[in-house]
Amino acid sequence: MTKIISFANQKGGVGKTTTVVNVAASWAGQGKKVLVIDMDPQGNASSGLGVREAVAGTYEVLILEDEVSQHLQRLENPALHLLAGHPDLAGAAVELVNMDGREFRLRDKLAEVKNNYDYILIDCPPALGLLTINALATSDGVIIPVQSEYYALEGLSQLLNTLSLVREHIHSELEIYGAVLTMVNKRNLLSEAVIEQMKKHFPHYVFTTSIPRNVKLAEAPSYGQPITSYDPASAGARAYQSLAEEINNLLNPQSEQQMVQNFTV
Repeated sequence: MTKIISFANQKGGVGKTTTVVNVAASWAGQGKKVLVIDMDPQGNASSGLGVREAVAGTYEVLILEDEVSQHLQRLENPALHLLAGHPDLAGAAVELVNMDGREFRLRDKLAEVKNNYDYILIDCPPALGLLTINALATSDGVIIPVQSEYYALEGLSQLLNTLSLVREHIHSELEIYGAVLTMVNKRNLLSEAVIEQMKKHFPHYVFTTSIPRNVKLAEAPSYGQPITSYDPASAGARAYQSLAEEINNLLNPQSEQQMVQNFTV
């Protein structure tokens, strides 16, 4: 059963796109069929997956009502597809305002291809406007990448309040799957303190896996590759593979239980 997940945080520079790209690549590497939807006008998820030139994609689907299948980008791994972002998305929020069903245009268009994938991951822009609302209205749940700094605590509270409003007025079944701590420097006492505060204030919203600061993670996008391809032995690659496994087990607890049963038989 397809799971659609938005990765959202109104604060930029928190590792949101990096998380989308590398979780998607980790799953695709395991043979799962994955679609990444780039909702950000900057198109960083697209370039991080090797699509560096502006191509038709999310804008055409949302505004021009093209079919998703018209604009899917096939990537090096055949299990991984991309609906690319485009600079024109910067004006899409304004164009959406007077459109019918403006909050649900992505949801309605995805119905055509949804069942072709195990996971659909949506990289939201760093804002809480109509592009993000479209993503949340489409999704089964949301994952919140959070940089390990004190300002992140305040930002997370604001985002959780917004998600509560979305559930109240637009999508009552939207779940919050968890917050992922990114750019963690475990030799830094500040990072350790933030991690403890996160777990104290949001005990049900913090994934066990955290993502370390890692030079290879920073380099990989400039080569248009996920970290699992660029340097699969790096600490960053291992962390994202662990996170992908943790998310998969969270959303498919029966698969983890079956593994235990098989092991004990």
